[in-house]
Amino acid sequence: MSQNDQIRAALILGRSLTPLDALQDYGCFRLAARIAELRREGLDIECKTETANGKRYARYQLRRPYAVS
Repeated sequence: MSQNDQIRAALILGRSLTPLDALQDYGCFRLAARIAELRREGLDIECKTETANGKRYARYQLRRPYAVS
C-alpha cells in the first residue's frame, strides 16, 4: 500500500495527521506533498496550524465526513 493510500485511509477513518504522525506511522517525510496530491484527487482536506513547545506544525484532517460508495 502506498503512502498516499495509507494517509487517505487514515483521513477517511476520521484521523487527523501531523508530519510527525506521518513519519512515525508511514515513513512519510513529505506529508504536505502527499496532502497536495490527495487534494488534487478530490479530498477536501483542511490544515490547522498548532503550536507546542514554541514549535509550529500543521495538522490535517478531512473537512467533512467521507462518503464511501
